[in-house]
This record gives sequence, C-alpha cells and structure tokens, in this order.
Amino acid sequence: MGRKMRVIWLLIVAVFIGLAGCSESTAKKAETENKVNEQEGEQETENADEGNEPVKEEEEAQPIVVNVIEPTTQELVRSLTPEKMGYGNDNARYRAELEKWARQLARGTDTKPGYDQRMIPDKLGPDGQVIKGNPLIVLEEAELVEKILEASELGGNVELPLYVTASGYQLNDAAQLGEVVVGKYTTYFNASVAGRTKNIELSAEAINNVILGTGDVFSFNTTVGPSDEAHGYQPAEEIVNKKLVMGIGGGICQTSSTLYNAVDVLGVGYVEKHHHSLSVGYVPEGRDATVSYGGKDFRFENTTGVPLLLKAIVGKGSLTVEVRTSKEYQAQMKKGI
Repeated sequence: MGRKMRVIWLLIVAVFIGLAGCSESTAKKAETENKVNEQEGEQETENADEGNEPVKEEEEAQPIVVNVIEPTTQELVRSLTPEKMGYGNDNARYRAELEKWARQLARGTDTKPGYDQRMIPDKLGPDGQVIKGNPLIVLEEAELVEKILEASELGGNVELPLYVTASGYQLNDAAQLGEVVVGKYTTYFNASVAGRTKNIELSAEAINNVILGTGDVFSFNTTVGPSDEAHGYQPAEEIVNKKLVMGIGGGICQTSSTLYNAVDVLGVGYVEKHHHSLSVGYVPEGRDATVSYGGKDFRFENTTGVPLLLKAIVGKGSLTVEVRTSKEYQAQMKKGI
C-alpha cells in the first residue's frame, strides 16, 4: 500500500511538472510569436507610411523678368516679361516693342512728358549773379533696347541710360562775357501797334542775358516758353499758311529772326530753322526764322569754341540782338564759315 501510494504521488508530480513545462513552452512560443507579429506590424506600418508619403509637386517655373530702374532714385520704371512680349519666339517683334517703348519713354506722349529735356540755358542776373537753368538730358533709346535684350535671357535690373550735360562754361567767367560784341543785328517795328510791341518786348526779355556755353544747343521755344495769354502775350498779326491772321503772340518771330541774323556771322551750327510762308518786312528775303511753341523752333549749337552772352535791347520801334564774349575769349574764337 505504501509503495502504491508513492507511485501515485510520483505520477501526480510528473503530470504537474509536464503541465508546467508545457505552459512555459507555450508562453515562450506565444511571446516569440507576439514579437514577430509586432515586428511585422511595424514593417507593414512603415511600408504603408512609405506608400502614403505625399508626392511633392514640381514647383511651377517663374517667368524671367527684367526690371527697368531710374538710376538716380532707383525707382522701378517698368517690369518687363520678355517671353510674353515675344522673346524666344518672335525676337523681331520683341525688339520692335522695345524700340517703341524706349521712344515713348525718351520723347514722351500726349499725356506724359519724356525723359529727354532740352537745355534751358543759364542767365546773368541784374546783380551779375548766375541764374541757373536746366542741363541737357538725353535718354539713349538704342542703348536701352540693347541692355534689355542682353538681360532678357536670365532677367535682372537694367538702369536707364540717361546722359546729363551741363552748360559748357565756367561760373567765374560769366561776369566777363559781356565785354566785347562779336555779333549784332537790328530790326524795326511800328511801336504804335501795342500788341505786337508787347510780344517783342516779352520774347526779347526771355533771351536777354542768356549764357551759351561751348557746345550748348540753344532752343528759342524752350528758352522763351509758351507765347500765350497766361504769360502776358497779346493778340497781333502773324503769318499762318501764307495768310496774315490775328493770333496770340504775333511778333515773336521778329525776335527769333533778329537773333538768327546776329548769330549767323559767327558760323554757329544750325539744328533747326524754318522760313515763313510769306516774306516779312523786317529782314531780307530768306533771312527769317519762324517759330511756334510746340511746333517749329529755331535751334543752333554754339560751335565757336568759346562761351557767349546774348543781349536783347528793345528801343522805340527797334530790336537789337548782340552776341558778346570776354576779350580773352574773343581771341580764341573760331572764325565763321
């Protein structure tokens, strides 16, 4: 009996040991399987994440832009998109567009002035001090077009090619420029005609004491300005299309014609000069220079090699224009041709 009981207990113990071992093995197996599953799950998640990663869209290419800049203020004048204007597709059209715009920019339009400015010459004031005018300003149209064309491939900034030219004389010479007369001409008019007389007086005063430096280009219209009622000009007879008609400012052509004859003996270079459609009585045939503000102008360049001073003297029924310079400069003047 005792032996039988020990055998039974041994069997019971063996069963429990087997069960425990089985449980441990099962647990280890389950743990291993769980780890494998976790790893597989992580791998799947990673793969899923990789598959769902958003695809970056290619950035849209920005168009090439050329910015045209004012050189003094660095302000933007205009941004050009060459491709839209035909660059790379129709270069001839692109160049034509640029040339048209450059011309408008330089010379202005009906509603907007251009960058080009004629010189307004300095004047000698009553006290001998110089009254400053404005320099000559030129926008080089062809250079601007070429600069834009060069920048059209990669884009960038292009500065306006503006050239500023001051009057060609020294300030310390101004006081001596009235010393000697080197050119002179006198015309006559009926002083009893009030409107014409007034117009001659106003235009003569506008050119009186004007300083013309070496190489300066004188413009009668720019120097005198508008000959309208707002500036004191009065109605008087003038020649229009071969007819004598009444017009505001009639008579100023006598001033421009007298000036022409005074400077002509110096062999200056003429830039613009026009004759009346009818003969005038105050100068010989073909010796007149008609002007009209905003239209025909009288322009000449001081090619004498020395600075000059204009004097305009109105007497009772007479107008005299003198061209003067200093004694020192008189000896250096180029001979008229």
